[in-house]
Amino acid sequence: MSGSEVAGMSDMVETTEPSRPSQIAEQAERALAELAQAGSLRRGSLIVVGVSTSEVRGRRIGTAGAEPVAAQIYDGVSRASGALGLEVVWQCCEHLNRALACERALAEAQGWTIVSAVPVPGAGGSMAAYAYRQMREPCLAEHVQVDAGLDIGETLIGMHLRAVAVPYRPSVRWIGEARVNAAYSRPKLIGGSRAVYELPPASMENVKNTCE
Repeated sequence: MSGSEVAGMSDMVETTEPSRPSQIAEQAERALAELAQAGSLRRGSLIVVGVSTSEVRGRRIGTAGAEPVAAQIYDGVSRASGALGLEVVWQCCEHLNRALACERALAEAQGWTIVSAVPVPGAGGSMAAYAYRQMREPCLAEHVQVDAGLDIGETLIGMHLRAVAVPYRPSVRWIGEARVNAAYSRPKLIGGSRAVYELPPASMENVKNTCE
């Protein structure tokens, strides 16, 4: 099996309890809180979270998914997002085209296209499958463009981020055995050498108009 095929596999679920589960939740909570601060995220900001529970357990992505690990990460992310007022969507695996598990009300408010599938550990991944079951009225959104993302296990979440993505390294570099990466987005800087990116303190009335 090729590396790309392995990377696209969904987590095949196991129920073995991970070691020190409370630490996993605490690390996930801290990583998201740090990302929110670094990206100046506000209440209502949209966050994508991608997780390989296999990688957290020290196994290759897509080979040893574990619901108990998913539960701990969900708990930590939910604590941080609840305290900060963030809206979280959860990335499914390649088998569901990396669709996003989220609340239907959020998808409808954002105008996202809802698709007909239910994530399960064998097609969607253990993390998305667990998160889906915790929601009030869950659905899958086909595509999203969000403000920031947290990647636990190098699942590749960049396709869901608004331009321009800014890489961020939280102090939590590992959760279990999974590498942690993150990013937030900033507005595009447009214009050239004459462009102004912050409102000047003085009146601009005396500045010569050389445009149009």
